[in-house]
Amino acid sequence: MKRILLTGANSYIGTCFEKWVSQWPEEYQVETVDTRNGEWKELDFSPYDTLFHVAGIAHQDAKADQEELYYKVNRDLTIEIAQKAKAEGVQQIIFMSSMIVYGASSKIGETKIITRDTVPQPANFYGDSKLQAEQGILPLQSDDFNVVVIRPPMIYGKGSKGNYPLLAKFANKSPIFPDIDNQRSMLHIDNLTEFIRLMIVNEEKGIFFPQNEEYIKTSEMVSLIAEANGKKIRLIYLFNPTLKILSRKVNVINKVFGSLLYDKEISMYKKSYQINNLRKSINKTEG
Repeated sequence: MKRILLTGANSYIGTCFEKWVSQWPEEYQVETVDTRNGEWKELDFSPYDTLFHVAGIAHQDAKADQEELYYKVNRDLTIEIAQKAKAEGVQQIIFMSSMIVYGASSKIGETKIITRDTVPQPANFYGDSKLQAEQGILPLQSDDFNVVVIRPPMIYGKGSKGNYPLLAKFANKSPIFPDIDNQRSMLHIDNLTEFIRLMIVNEEKGIFFPQNEEYIKTSEMVSLIAEANGKKIRLIYLFNPTLKILSRKVNVINKVFGSLLYDKEISMYKKSYQINNLRKSINKTEG
């Protein structure tokens, strides 16, 4: 049996991971520890095989006056926990980083493809705090301590935050949506939790880039969301020229309609983890 210590017990990813591995109660035992009150400092880490570190401040909550707090939580806390895990005999740490270490999406009409050789260039202190956390824990890798860094693209699923709920709201209320030709790497929560399970089973180490099998076009996703809710939405080109002009100055437009891709080659793994395709993942999310 694999004993897993999870930080960030009430986080979306942490909760979904616990539920996912509960399918195999004889194989995985997950326990949680709170990182906000210092409780983790008093806990003995030695009984655990893997520490899955998801505690942190998400980019959706970012405020300009919180930069110091982001580095304290996303970077310093991560490094301290990793050091304690190694010192107390934990065999593996898995750290949830983010695709955002590579910066923002491209502007409309452009394509940004990330390969294994792409150098991270964070566009804000959230991305930089994640990257500095990576740089702090990767050197801890040794023969008896494996460090896994996961850089997922946008994660979505039932109960998720971020852009997906906004798109779903639009799909359910508007009869039209801009049909802009873009592509994005995204990751359904089931595909992510299965990937994490495989990281633990195979005692992996290194930096990983999981994503869905298919790239996603924003307008196609909105259309599938509407369909899953028994509605129809008309995709139109009317606003495309205006949106393209606005995208030069309004970053939120690029978040929705820009392109940001992982090369599919870097997301391949020796075991299958992409269990839900786009249509199935939308149906599960909206179900």
